[in-house]
Amino acid sequence: MTIEPMASDSGARTYPFVVGIELDGEGYHPAAWRRAAHEPDGLLTGRTLRDRVTAAENAGFTFATFEDSILPPSTGPAGRIDALTRATFVAATTSTLGLVPVAAATYAEPFHLSSQLATLDYASRGRAGWLVADEPVAAAVAWGAAPRPAEAEIRRERTDSVEVARRLWDSWDDDAVVRDYATSRFLDRDRLHYIDFEGESFAVKGPAIVPRPPQGQVVVFGYEPGGVDVVVVRGATTAATVAAADEARNAGATLIFADLEVALDTPSATAADRLADLDRHENTTATGRSAFAGTGAELVTLLTELSGRVDGVRLHPAVVDEDLPELFRLVLPPLLRSGLIRRPVPGSTLRANLGLSRPANRYAKELSR
Repeated sequence: MTIEPMASDSGARTYPFVVGIELDGEGYHPAAWRRAAHEPDGLLTGRTLRDRVTAAENAGFTFATFEDSILPPSTGPAGRIDALTRATFVAATTSTLGLVPVAAATYAEPFHLSSQLATLDYASRGRAGWLVADEPVAAAVAWGAAPRPAEAEIRRERTDSVEVARRLWDSWDDDAVVRDYATSRFLDRDRLHYIDFEGESFAVKGPAIVPRPPQGQVVVFGYEPGGVDVVVVRGATTAATVAAADEARNAGATLIFADLEVALDTPSATAADRLADLDRHENTTATGRSAFAGTGAELVTLLTELSGRVDGVRLHPAVVDEDLPELFRLVLPPLLRSGLIRRPVPGSTLRANLGLSRPANRYAKELSR
């Protein structure tokens, strides 16, 4: 389909298009492990993770996400290492790539979660993100928590968790660490603040145990508008994806990224042949995401058209070890040359690379009144 650009000039984006990639497992296809470039037991090694993240950074991706759940994957190889741990592990080996772990807001302790994410922001020198997810009811057993089957209840807890995390990140003023040798004071306690949050599922007093993150607040990704910095939308077709983006924008979303599954032609096989080979072993399950299969040039055309309706995309490779090299070789370079996307530079934060400003500290503002 041909994607019509947004009709209104007021909706036009002034910042470069953003391309991210999902790097969990072997790929979105449940049989992807059969075409991986390593033995099956190599998936959970630090070397595999580091090599893939390095390749994504060198290709010019702005961010990478790491899927997660307390429950094992429903398809493909079972088991995964905690997403926050994976992101923190590669923080020191990367310099420009935004690191966005998936972490569920339901059933989790928001205080600990906010501390882990702030720590990731320090470890990555300001490149941390958080993709907020919901855990299914079955996860409640693993957590030892009461199930929350109602959608309204899940949404409320998710919203409360994000609000608590943001308050905790603000609970230290940026200059709360004074390191005053003369008075032997490391902290100025007057620059730490209680957040005094009371919700229906939990209450948090604060302040945080980690100083305010380098970005002020970690970049929050989510699948619905409201309280997040980036809304990730999906649709079974490109038209449905664009419609979901329009709906999110009408609901007040600032940045909208589209999910897209990709399978590319390689030097040894077409995308169609590769997918047919994978489907012989196991069929894909419905993900709600639109899918592309074809040449790198065709994907460049699609992304260029999508850039008129969304602010970025998150690509889900069918097989990471086969599609990531083709994205590196045939897709990111022409997008960079055309100026549609911009390669992040060392020292820049994920917020800066997304065109987001550093949030003011709500508590510091109150003190200045």
